[in-house]
Order: sequence, then C-alpha cells, then structure tokens
Amino acid sequence: MLVAALGLSLGGCFYANTSQAPIATTYPYSEQQRMQAAHHWEILARHEADKILTRERVRFRDLYIAPPAQGAFSAYSGGEFDRGFRALLTSELVTRGANVMTAPSDNTATVEIDVGVVQHRDRGFVRPPVGAFTALTAGIAVATLPINHWREPALGLIPAAAVADVTSGSWTYTGNEEIIVTTRIVDGERILYSSSNIYYINAGDRRQYAPNLVPRAPVTPSVSVTDTW
Repeated sequence: MLVAALGLSLGGCFYANTSQAPIATTYPYSEQQRMQAAHHWEILARHEADKILTRERVRFRDLYIAPPAQGAFSAYSGGEFDRGFRALLTSELVTRGANVMTAPSDNTATVEIDVGVVQHRDRGFVRPPVGAFTALTAGIAVATLPINHWREPALGLIPAAAVADVTSGSWTYTGNEEIIVTTRIVDGERILYSSSNIYYINAGDRRQYAPNLVPRAPVTPSVSVTDTW
C-alpha cells in the first residue's frame, strides 16, 4: 500500500513538472492608449518634437520632413493621419526653435514617418480593465440594498450609476486594430533618431492611417449596346 502511494506521489510530481508543449501564459498587466481624435495626433507630435530636440545629433541640424512614399508597391501611401501628423510635427518643431526646411539639401537630415497597421484576426480572451468585475459586482450589490427600504425600486440603480460614472472614463474596448507609428531622422545611410509608438485604433478609422489597405467596392462594369438596325 505504501509503495503504491509513493508511486502515485512520484508520478504526480513527474507530470506536474513536465509538458509535451509549452504552457501558454500571459504578459504582466500593461496599458495601451487608443487614438480616436486629432488632438491625440497633436499629443504624439508634441511628444516626438520634445524627444527629437533632446538628441544632440539632431538638435541643431536642418530638418526636412519628407512626404509619404508614393507608388503602387509602397507599404504606406498616406492618409488623413499622414497630412495631419506631418503638419502638427512641423508646427511643434518650429515652435521649439528647430530649423525645418521646405526642401531637402546636402546639409539637411530627413524626417521620415511610417505607419504600420496591425489587424488581429484570432485573438483569445482579453482581460477587461482592472477592477471591472469588482466595480460591476459592487455596483450590483449596492443597488440591491435599498430595494426593500425605498418605495421606488428603480432608485436602487443610482449607486451603480455613480460607480459607472466614476470608473467608465478610463475604460475602452481592446479591439483588433492597432497602428505602429515610427518617426526616424536619417542622414544619408545613418539613422540619427528612431522612435516607435503603438496605439489601438477604431476599426472604422483604418482609412485615416492606411487608405491603401482599405478594400474598395467592386466597380460595376458598364455594358454598351450596339445598334444592329
């Protein structure tokens, strides 16, 4: 009996510490902002301008903000974000005293902006905001307390509404659309500055960041009728 129990114990230890495939786990809790207003573009432009002008290699350089790459094989052909962010970055740099040129020359360093759109098609469960379940449970529990004491049961929803008003301002859905915005400053073949930022975006806003990746409606073919009379 003792041998059998020892065998089961050792077997349990063996199987508890082995696996035929890596066990899936999650990353530590982190937060990521969602872009859904032109003001958010301005915040990013301000952030980039501050970072650019703290770098010794580019602080006193003449800068030229390049237009987006064009062509059928370009990964990024511009959009509303492209025009807006370039204009905002230009304003932020000039306001801070940077030398921004309207045309490139042999002495200018070129500011390049690239936007990559990421679309997740098979995401697993994504944890809701921290405290969501607690706030929801607390709100429901508090809302049920006054029902037996107040004449109007609907008044019991007021505490839950107050909880929602306080906490819902920082909540948003995770979504399946993200963008990676990269700002680089290059001089010839040297990269003097590079910064990448990742944001969630609304699915319907993809056209603002990469219009070439938005499917277009099929064109209805026109039929010409030839007079045979």
